Amino acid sequence: MDVTHLAAVDTTRAARVLSEVRSARLSGRRAPVPPRPVIEQSWERMLRSGVDPERDVRADPLSREEVQRRRESSALRHVLPVLRQGLLAAADVAHHIMVVADEDGRVLWREGSPPVLRRADVLGFELGADWRESVVGTNGLGTPAVVRRPVQVFASEHFVRSQAGWTCAGAPLTDPRDGRLLGVVDVSGPLETMHPATLSWVDSVAKLAEARLREMHLESLERLRAVAAPVLARLGGRALAVDADGWTAAVGGMPYTRRVALPKSLSAGLRWLPALGLCAVEPLAGGWLLRPAADEPVPRGRTRIVLDLRQARRWSVEVAGAAGSWTRELSPRHAELLYLLAVHRSGRSASGLAADVFGDPDRTVTVRAEMSRVRRYLGAFLEHRPYRFAEDAEVEVLLPDDPGELLPHSAAPAVTRLRRPPVAP
Repeated sequence: MDVTHLAAVDTTRAARVLSEVRSARLSGRRAPVPPRPVIEQSWERMLRSGVDPERDVRADPLSREEVQRRRESSALRHVLPVLRQGLLAAADVAHHIMVVADEDGRVLWREGSPPVLRRADVLGFELGADWRESVVGTNGLGTPAVVRRPVQVFASEHFVRSQAGWTCAGAPLTDPRDGRLLGVVDVSGPLETMHPATLSWVDSVAKLAEARLREMHLESLERLRAVAAPVLARLGGRALAVDADGWTAAVGGMPYTRRVALPKSLSAGLRWLPALGLCAVEPLAGGWLLRPAADEPVPRGRTRIVLDLRQARRWSVEVAGAAGSWTRELSPRHAELLYLLAVHRSGRSASGLAADVFGDPDRTVTVRAEMSRVRRYLGAFLEHRPYRFAEDAEVEVLLPDDPGELLPHSAAPAVTRLRRPPVAP
């Protein structure tokens, strides 16, 4: 039975069925129908983390001043017109509200039907509120942020009972420059407003917003190119101009590279960059001028690589050696791959990684494409055939205290197995 489609014709019956499913699942009994996989996986995370399904927990909302500060620093402010145009036109008629949260799950914008906004206030769905899944259970803001894909949550699919009178559909918003999560946009309303097409609608508008962010990025590269062109022409030799995220705007005397991996905090001077080696780094308006220093000696010494997986959506890799150190945030897929390579120091073949990540050893094309992207910033420290960390690199993995919180977004079979605590003999 597809309960979401049943809800479109009989909301009351669908809500009753889901309430029975939730009660059975929480009590360990057999449910009349299985919950949807995305919901069941979220419930499992809630049970592991100790969220109380019967208790309405609310973190203190941010102050008005902090909400404003986050609004001004968030890239999402640039796409609010797109979100409003796509989602608010019918919101008042359909008794919906649009909610936009940042990457930390904090509600920064709320607009739409005034009566529904008042009902949301009673639920704690207010400006500055913390709607992370780990705080308030399965919901249309927090769950898409964890699984990194659109999710609709209807009635008792919400883990916490007090939210069972709502229907929510949320889609993550990511930065097209680096895949980093910027936040989530959600359309919510009373139970009777549920429609199975709402999720596709929200997802389509989220994709339009991301397209606008891509346009803005290309426009900024054009501006940087105009600044860099006369500088490159005057210098001669090998040089390239990149923006703050390493995207190339202009190049001279060397092959074009789409993007250069930069340290998290870059400053002017002689710096070691993974893809280029030792470089003279100079600031430009809107970016950096990089000049590979081919004649400079390359510093030698043992390299230490730290893979930090302790915080959800804050995964990173830090490389430290004689040439200095740099840090890069990781996408969910790259965090999975590097963790598996750290576990298997002797290496994994493309088919082995495909089985680890997808449960299908034939998906080698996808694995090779992702590993090619990883090698753009870690190429000097990775070997292939099989894929593995360089033998002379010291690799450390920082894990969350709770094994169940290891890469919580991941459905990779190998990661799922590693989340389980060892069984005592």
